[in-house]
Amino acid sequence: QVQLVESGGGLVQAGGSLRLSCAASGRTSIRYAMGWFRQAPGKEREFVVTINWSGDSAYYTDSVKGRFTISRDNAKNTVYLQMNSLKPEDTAVYYCAAGLYYNELGIPGQYIYWGQGTPVTVSS
Repeated sequence: QVQLVESGGGLVQAGGSLRLSCAASGRTSIRYAMGWFRQAPGKEREFVVTINWSGDSAYYTDSVKGRFTISRDNAKNTVYLQMNSLKPEDTAVYYCAAGLYYNELGIPGQYIYWGQGTPVTVSS
């Protein structure tokens, strides 16, 4: 079992920045790929970005390319999502997830473990 806990969400004005963190505990010896998803009110969960175990490959959904950056510190069992130039349409609950395989499909079902989410609100 792996437990994931997100933090860093909050209220920010459009154009601002936030840094989300996702701390993993439990069975962290397995080399998980990590992903960030988000879910806005009334909408389906949406893929945002994924990163492989070593941190040298990442894939972003088009809407966040150039604004968001994912990184990971395996020594700290933590994944980060730096979000810059935030827009009101980025408002959502952000979830991190761990999966066994890295690919660019962004399918939620591929991820085994999920955090509880952290809310991000971007005001205009």
